[in-house]
Amino acid sequence: MNKITPDIDSATDGRSARWQAHRSQRHEELLKLARKAVHKLGPQVSMEEIAAHAKTSKPVYYRYFGDKEGLRQALGAVVISDFRDSIIAAGLAEGDEAGALRAMVTAYLELAKGSPNLYFFVTAQTPDVLTAPDRAATGSTGVLNAFFDEVTSLMNERLSAHFAAHTLTPSNATALWPRAALGMIRSAGELWLRQPDAPGKPSLNELAEALSSWLTHGISTNSRS
Repeated sequence: MNKITPDIDSATDGRSARWQAHRSQRHEELLKLARKAVHKLGPQVSMEEIAAHAKTSKPVYYRYFGDKEGLRQALGAVVISDFRDSIIAAGLAEGDEAGALRAMVTAYLELAKGSPNLYFFVTAQTPDVLTAPDRAATGSTGVLNAFFDEVTSLMNERLSAHFAAHTLTPSNATALWPRAALGMIRSAGELWLRQPDAPGKPSLNELAEALSSWLTHGISTNSRS
């Protein structure tokens, strides 16, 4: 009996490991298919439409993600992680503070423009993430807040370096600037994404330049004589 038990346990562990690997692989596959469905069909896409686009059944998605919000959270974690990697890298790659800000704004706009449908899907229902992060601690909202925390920390470092380089003393309100700046970038970017392509719509580079200028020098720097 004692000789058989280890073999039984080993076989059970092997089956369990294979099942977990299968579930993990299927989970990733369903996420990729959902990402394509949202990109093509829009942020208001239903679970039924996502399942149909993936050529599977709606219960399969419910089994793996619970509901649409669970799918949004899982997909958001992946997409926002991509945002994080690109934007942080852009900010770190620039030597001067103004260049770092512009690079981060540009990276943000480029990623959002790459798939506005996906962007709006994963950032839906997160109005408090910038002004009340303590009320947004789970799911894709939690990931988004962690991302904003990291960007805020990087902006604070660059801001401190700017003040030190110019022998300036920050005011008490300066600590609010990074999160306020992120709110402005996000709001302007989303307004821009929703604008139809038509004469008069700023290009991505024009908007990135304008936002960077507004945040560092004020609105008057973009006025035309």
